[in-house]
Amino acid sequence: MVDELRGNPASPGAAAGPVVRLTPPPVLPEHWDTPAAPEAELAAATEALDAAVADLEKRAASVSGESKSIMDTQIMMAQDPSLRTGISDAVAGGRPAAWAIRDAFGKHVAALEAIGGYLGERAADLIDIRDRAIAAALGLAQPGIPAVDGAFVLVGQDIAPADTVLLDPAKVLGIVTEKGGPTSHTAIVARALGIPAVVGCAGAAGLADGQRIAVDGTRGTVAVDPDDDYVHRIEAEAASLKEKLAAHSGPGATADGHPVKLLLNVGSAGGAATDAAADAEGVGLFRTEFLFLDRTEAPTVEEQRAAYGEVLRGFSGRQVVIRTLDAGADKYIPFANTEDEPNPALGVRGYRVGVRNPGLLTAQLEAISLAAGDHDADVRVMAPMIATPAEAAAFRELAREHGIGKVGVMIEVPAAAIRARDILAEVDFVSIGTNDLSQYTYAADRMLGELGELLDPWQPALLALVANVAAAAKEAGKPAGICGEAASDPGLAPVFAGLGITSLSMSVSAVPAVRAALKDHTVEQCEILAAEVLRAPDVPSARKAVEEFSARSVDQRSRDGES
Repeated sequence: MVDELRGNPASPGAAAGPVVRLTPPPVLPEHWDTPAAPEAELAAATEALDAAVADLEKRAASVSGESKSIMDTQIMMAQDPSLRTGISDAVAGGRPAAWAIRDAFGKHVAALEAIGGYLGERAADLIDIRDRAIAAALGLAQPGIPAVDGAFVLVGQDIAPADTVLLDPAKVLGIVTEKGGPTSHTAIVARALGIPAVVGCAGAAGLADGQRIAVDGTRGTVAVDPDDDYVHRIEAEAASLKEKLAAHSGPGATADGHPVKLLLNVGSAGGAATDAAADAEGVGLFRTEFLFLDRTEAPTVEEQRAAYGEVLRGFSGRQVVIRTLDAGADKYIPFANTEDEPNPALGVRGYRVGVRNPGLLTAQLEAISLAAGDHDADVRVMAPMIATPAEAAAFRELAREHGIGKVGVMIEVPAAAIRARDILAEVDFVSIGTNDLSQYTYAADRMLGELGELLDPWQPALLALVANVAAAAKEAGKPAGICGEAASDPGLAPVFAGLGITSLSMSVSAVPAVRAALKDHTVEQCEILAAEVLRAPDVPSARKAVEEFSARSVDQRSRDGES
């Protein structure tokens, strides 16, 4: 009998290997000697912080998409001038370099943690920068992934953004974290890289370096000291799945040809060429925050036009949905947001920022319109965080005034999902952001690992809202897509198709598995499956319904093949 730990499934696939734990951050003694040369300590602290920023910039330059967006946000935080002022003040107060860094960051970390929610989660990013700067000041090894020979399963409390973006799938066989949820940075990057991952696995704290474990990122299990038969079985399953994925290509469709578009989530212009070369039908979500996050003032219309054009150029003739600026909550932008909101996740974010600062939104729409005219991609625009039909109508009118013909909105809050019929009456299409829709439906911070179960995209209430939106879109004869992380779940793909969802937008690495999952069922089977899942009272029952249905389908295909 193999001992199994349970966590949240974060990235599908299976792998086995020895544990390598993350190098822990440096721990400073509570007492220190007051330095004799404060100027030298200030220089050392500044140099250490500069080194940490330079390292982050180097990592950011080597990645694209989701990974680059995550890194850009962390770099912006590290470059906050108030951190350097705090270091200077701490040195003047008698702290050596490392302690000055600790104290300067401590005030900001405490402030973010006190706010809670999205911004509270960003405290972990600041702590990671702090630890890297302290290690540099002390001449110690950087915390994070240690340099080891051979392949391994990476285990730790959580993995910092700076480490997740440089994960090498050739060496990192799997990932297990004690914290984090299905929509955490670790989960998003693991899926993008195709690395099996289980997050929010509290039992991982007891795993030791070198111990053999087997990770099943599809089921969310970690087998401890598995025997060879167990390992061979999961490896065979993984190999079979890989072979199956390679057998399909081209547009997304069910076994009988019912189309479900397979689109990409794009987070920057940096990886545009790679994204454009993927076997996908276009872009379902082009996040534009990357242009705004690391700045003190908004980019000009021409800057935006050029950046959007970098992506549109590669998708000639294909659909590209550009989402207008989604500032606020965890994406604080100084010229767009204010610092005095008690709960930024429920404050002025998404479309509401454009209402408060009309110039930001109109400049962006002008840039999108100009970029669309420069290229022959099928450009559409959509607004984030729409809550009412009136907001949808106002956005549509503004976009049309700028010459943009196809206008949609995101469905991310329960109010919009419940009144989807009224929302769809105002726009040409909708796209469901399941990450935020889960968060607001279950009142559960998407970055809080211990609430990961509530954020599972198989939760009945979330699927009921998706079904309501899909039914309204079908009635209106308009497209309804999904661009949240749920779109990359192969188990849910036929369920969404059965509900009437017309497109699924995801990371490049998720496309083959979703395409293959759709090919396993006819549209009639998808509809039956969707009905069974909607009747399920909880997540395990919903997953079991899909597993049993798929098993029956395989048996039927076998009998059909024999007859």
